Amino acid sequence: MPTLRAAVVMLLGSLSLAAQSRPLVPPAAGAIYQRLLPQISQIKLFDHHAHPAFPGDDDVDIAPPPPGQTPLRLRDDNPETSAAARDLFAFPFADMKGAHGKWLVDKKAALKRAHAGAKYFDDILDRLGIETSMANRVAMADYLNPARFKWVFFVDCLMFPFDNSALAARNGDEAVYMPLQTKLLRKYEQEAGLQALPPTFDGYLTFVARSLEANQKRGGVAVKFEAAYFRSLYFDDPPRERAQAAYDRYRGGGVPSPQEYTDFQDFIFRRIVVEAGRLHLPVHIHTNAGGGDYFNLRNVNVLNLENVVRDPRYQGTTFVLIHGGYPFDRQAIFLASMKNVYLDSSGTELVLYPGEFKNVLRVWLETFPEKVTFGTDAFPYNEALGVEEVYWIGVHTSRTALAAALAEMIAAREISEPRALAIARGYLHDNAAALYK
Repeated sequence: MPTLRAAVVMLLGSLSLAAQSRPLVPPAAGAIYQRLLPQISQIKLFDHHAHPAFPGDDDVDIAPPPPGQTPLRLRDDNPETSAAARDLFAFPFADMKGAHGKWLVDKKAALKRAHAGAKYFDDILDRLGIETSMANRVAMADYLNPARFKWVFFVDCLMFPFDNSALAARNGDEAVYMPLQTKLLRKYEQEAGLQALPPTFDGYLTFVARSLEANQKRGGVAVKFEAAYFRSLYFDDPPRERAQAAYDRYRGGGVPSPQEYTDFQDFIFRRIVVEAGRLHLPVHIHTNAGGGDYFNLRNVNVLNLENVVRDPRYQGTTFVLIHGGYPFDRQAIFLASMKNVYLDSSGTELVLYPGEFKNVLRVWLETFPEKVTFGTDAFPYNEALGVEEVYWIGVHTSRTALAAALAEMIAAREISEPRALAIARGYLHDNAAALYK
């Protein structure tokens, strides 16, 4: 007879499975799916995009989403979030509201005390089969093991060195974002030993290059643009003279006109792309619908980037379209026809349930499978729903949706099972890992 403790563990495990959404696989692919899933579940993961942090860590993101509507899957009454907490922390409740959430917060706090230093998050990665996770952060935290977490640092602030008061006044989202850009730029200036912006435009360009070099020496492996939160992803190609004129005029104060500031940003964006290529730092670009009340979907259309990624001057720079361009995901996969352009699927698997996410994956994997990479976009939404649960949802959704997409491709006689497993290893680990060797 099983002990009471064992029976409780078995019951909690069955509840987790029952609460986990799954893709609906057509009958012709059902048996194939059942064969593939256990094998796919054993593949170690390279999470190409995440924001690992404890709640309250101000360094987690330079553009944290303002309070707003949360997708269904990430609400505290969604049974999947409770299933994640149940699997990771033996959470005994069906939702995270009120005292239930307090129980989970206390349980995590006790584990953090018991697992001091980097052990807490190392254990989370081990539980989920994640070998390596990218860490999109303002700065790395001492509770993240640099052998497991690779730092991706933000560079948007280098495009916004002037008086940003007019931008901050545009709406409530920008009122949050723009002061954070200024704060990070000041941090980079201090790290470079500067008390103010350099007196010349050449000096500023040197500062931009040195900032990337310094962050690489601190362990940075890629640069990150969140530009779509602030402006369009269409970057024109203005002459240096226009960018220099704006710098010379507004370095010491004053508010540039929208066109003057856009010209400057476009020039600096392209300069960073060149410098990142020189340093072999992949360029990560946010390319999906974002948080907040004023995010502009037209601005984030990945086709805005076509004039950049197809520019032969940047063929030595690797671009990663973070979040795969969703809801412009079909356009995004054809940008990945370029040898130096990759997609990351993170975030899409949090908004979409596995039944729809498998359809996105299938189109991508039928087109350029070697250019698609796995990611979770794990983020600490609040004290109860933390990075841990979001990692869990991202991992389970991606594994099941991947198995379903590949099973359908096999059933349709598009690929063989050995080829499917090779594609799975590429998507879940190898395609991304190869970019950082």
